[in-house]
Amino acid sequence: MTGRAGPSHPVEFVTGRARWIGLGVFIAFVVIGLGRLNPGPAAAFAAALVAAGAGAVLIGWQRPPLLGWAALATGGIAVLGHGMSSNVGWFAVCVLSIWCVLAAGRRAGLAYLAGALALFAAEWLWVKPDPGWGAWMAGTTFSVLAALLIRHEFDLVTQLRAAQAGLAERARAEERNRIARELHDVIAHTLTVSLLHVTSARLAVEHDPADAARSLAEAERLGRETLAEVRMAVGMLRQPDDPSRTVPLPGVDGLPALVDRFRSAGAEVSLSVDGDTGRLHATTGLAVYRIVQEALTNAAKHAQGAPTAVRLTVDADTVGLAVDSAGEPGTGTGLGLLSMRERAESLGGSCRAGPGGQGWLVQAALPVSAGRRREGAT
Repeated sequence: MTGRAGPSHPVEFVTGRARWIGLGVFIAFVVIGLGRLNPGPAAAFAAALVAAGAGAVLIGWQRPPLLGWAALATGGIAVLGHGMSSNVGWFAVCVLSIWCVLAAGRRAGLAYLAGALALFAAEWLWVKPDPGWGAWMAGTTFSVLAALLIRHEFDLVTQLRAAQAGLAERARAEERNRIARELHDVIAHTLTVSLLHVTSARLAVEHDPADAARSLAEAERLGRETLAEVRMAVGMLRQPDDPSRTVPLPGVDGLPALVDRFRSAGAEVSLSVDGDTGRLHATTGLAVYRIVQEALTNAAKHAQGAPTAVRLTVDADTVGLAVDSAGEPGTGTGLGLLSMRERAESLGGSCRAGPGGQGWLVQAALPVSAGRRREGAT
């Protein structure tokens, strides 16, 4: 909680109906204290006006300095009390002590308590010794402690609300990033493979029109298929029980079709799978699919014609993935590399891409049970 957020909610609390109730209670005790007219009618009325006016500024309008108005109001009450601990008007001091804590803060409340205790001690020891002053000292102390507890509870509510808002914003940001990754992977893959088909058609249009037509038809089919994937990605924005949600996103079972798609566009890609992929959760399968998709897209884009090997290994606890391209190694800092790393890290795994293997190597390691832990946490 920030320093500004701490007092904001208690101040809001005392600006509504409670403020006017508190002012009414305070003035009622001032009027009761006025009933005895102990210092004389003129002095008593003047003290009551001072106390009521200062209390109205403190409680009703909360004009600074709050402690200054509280001290002025307490002075008027002290004149009304006229050294008598039996005067019920002293309850107005308890009301002021509560208001100082709620409206001005803990330090102001404790400072007012110290001043009130000093006043009661002076009345007890020097003005008119009376054990009744001890009761007022205890009552004022109890009032301050109760107000501190109330303020603490409201501060906790403020902290909880701020934390809840932060969690909601972080969840929204994570969801936006997740949708952005899906759309990036789908669109980048489609454009790259479609471009390969279009290039093949352009080169074959004069010498082999039939092959050019097949390439263009494949590009068209890929476009329609990717449009369905984009709809599936956008479907994740809907509620889980929305009947218009689309079918699940692709998983590890879609890797052979993904590799065939690149092969049909002229890329030299091999796939080897070792282990039982049926043990993988859908979330893990989607991450594997998207990482392979992004890695193959980058290979087709930056190392066209170079052979690429995809190796997937599933053991007891870990899913290992390697996409090894024989292309010229370079430097990669694009959004796709960031997307692969974020996907792996979101499941408790890791992913790195850089020079290695035959040229450029993408390696990822994901825990087999990551998808199940994530699902249980949601």
